[in-house]
Amino acid sequence: MRVHFWGVRGSIPTPLTPLQYKNRIAAIIQRITPKDLESEDTREKFINDLPVWLKSTIGGNSSCVELVTDDNHFFVFDGGSGLRELNKELAGIEAPVIHMFFSHFHWDHIQGIPFFENIYNKKATLHIYSPWPSQRKILARQMSFPYFPAKWEDTNSPKIIYHTLKNNKPITIGDCEISCNKMYHPGNSYSYTVKENGKKFCYATDVELSAVTWQEAQKNKEFFKNTDFMILDAQYTVEELSEKPNWGHSSFCHCVDMAVEWGIKKLYLFHHEPRYDDKKIYTILQTAQWYADSIKAKDLEIFVATEETDILI
Repeated sequence: MRVHFWGVRGSIPTPLTPLQYKNRIAAIIQRITPKDLESEDTREKFINDLPVWLKSTIGGNSSCVELVTDDNHFFVFDGGSGLRELNKELAGIEAPVIHMFFSHFHWDHIQGIPFFENIYNKKATLHIYSPWPSQRKILARQMSFPYFPAKWEDTNSPKIIYHTLKNNKPITIGDCEISCNKMYHPGNSYSYTVKENGKKFCYATDVELSAVTWQEAQKNKEFFKNTDFMILDAQYTVEELSEKPNWGHSSFCHCVDMAVEWGIKKLYLFHHEPRYDDKKIYTILQTAQWYADSIKAKDLEIFVATEETDILI
């Protein structure tokens, strides 16, 4: 399986501002010495040695993750603004078959749908999955007057096929087994696991891990245990989470605790707070790694989800 991040922010798209860009350039210039400019090798070394938050960016699009299975099925998890960027991946494919899974239908997870070119492609086939029987009506609502000029009915409706999932009832697509699990979030949200060829992938955004009961936690453990690659909501710091109970998001320390409990191998912190800049998010990653070390979670690898990152499972 191959994973690609197209959108990793939570709540609302967060483009890099002109001031942030200017400050980043200034921070880089302040680090340059005459020795760094002596040759192509020294210049390259200077760039490579910069802090990660200066030489790259987390990205500003809201939730959208691509998964391509070993047998070449094309899965998409959520349709945030990152979905518009995913158009680049499908450019040139005349008749793509796309399987799209929704965690829930809050706006930041569907706002890319009207800008997804393949809903207008008469040769494309789009399978839409969620536990909501009214999912067609929900998606159509944001493409109605006065919110959007094109109606859902103007898309290739005959090639859009809706599948209503049941909680913890697996379905099969090709060689993959896909399951969903209801999580704690206002209005509910669902996580997904995909199993293929002995590997397990999990997408779990918009979940407040600290708010679940013991019984719910045990159900979650059974659903998530022994995942090879997990994408998990880590929007808040511990302090901010204490100020926002029942908002439906988690902190990095709860993510680490649960990942250890569930036997997760690789954890990707996701759904980043829109008010946090790249430096803050990488600081959270570092703190999460320190916390994992302090509880001796030696088998857990922790990463921060960043746009346009491509990873093999």
